[in-house]
Amino acid sequence: MRLLVTGGAGYIGSVVTALLLDAGHSVLVLDDLSTGHEAAIPTGAAFVRGRVHEVIGDVLTPDFDAVLHFAAFIAAGESVAKPEKYWENNLIGSLRLLDAARAAGVRRLVFSSTANVYGDPDTVPIPETAETRPPNPYAASKLAVDHALAGEAIAHGLAAVSLRYFNVAGAHRSPDGGLIGERHDPETHLIPIALQVAAGKREKLQLYGDDYPTADGTCVRDYIHVSDLAAAHLLALETMRPGEHRVFNLGNGNGFSNRQVIDVVREVTGHPVPTEIGPRRAGDPAELVASSEAARRELGWQPAKPTLARMVADAWEFLHRQG
Repeated sequence: MRLLVTGGAGYIGSVVTALLLDAGHSVLVLDDLSTGHEAAIPTGAAFVRGRVHEVIGDVLTPDFDAVLHFAAFIAAGESVAKPEKYWENNLIGSLRLLDAARAAGVRRLVFSSTANVYGDPDTVPIPETAETRPPNPYAASKLAVDHALAGEAIAHGLAAVSLRYFNVAGAHRSPDGGLIGERHDPETHLIPIALQVAAGKREKLQLYGDDYPTADGTCVRDYIHVSDLAAAHLLALETMRPGEHRVFNLGNGNGFSNRQVIDVVREVTGHPVPTEIGPRRAGDPAELVASSEAARRELGWQPAKPTLARMVADAWEFLHRQG
């Protein structure tokens, strides 16, 4: 297949691009490099630098078979301070993409969504049928795109799949031994920050709240290896159905508290990770753990690297390779 990957210079988009190339597909990456890195684009992918809003009509031509859409801003905290930035980029960009796909007759789309749309859930693990109550504009913008995809499927026959990610971690190892990992700037994710502290690149780790109703008082999250997450996108492409928008949660189904994550980082690296307790962050649920039974059943998806230690070890190796 000939595939367009928007945001393919980012963390997850670049790993998915690598797997698509390994599977024999032809891939064009579209990315404005506002948060992505050209060096992360795997060898073998064509690349167009540009913003979806501005160039998608020229880039997405009828010879493409499908689109995998990752181009979005993802910092939930920033979205609270700058909601207009997230609505304009994440929602309007996606609507422009849908217009271009309709005009070109490209009728398959895989969308990078988020478990953040569930907010503070009533039950854990969280099924796809759980009530959505996005706690910030980032999550709200992703949920709005999900609704747009559902309407496009009904009205215009789009085959669409939204994959709602839980906490993605680790680094992807290519057949030649290369690694693709997180390069966010600024970094906001717990594991890479903890590893930076272990490596002496940061003085300490800030923990936001230790008074949650969990076993050790810190937030509990479900972590999934980026390679496992990426594999689900290829399965989604193979199983999508015209006129249907399907939603799948992607997580391991196991929760780890922030303190447990830090303990694993200490064990894997052999270094101390000084921590400081700060106040809770607004909108942080106590516990987010996925039910991914639908993905396992309907996509045939099975995580191959489910252990937190493996995710941390791969991310640690990637950090060292970056210098």
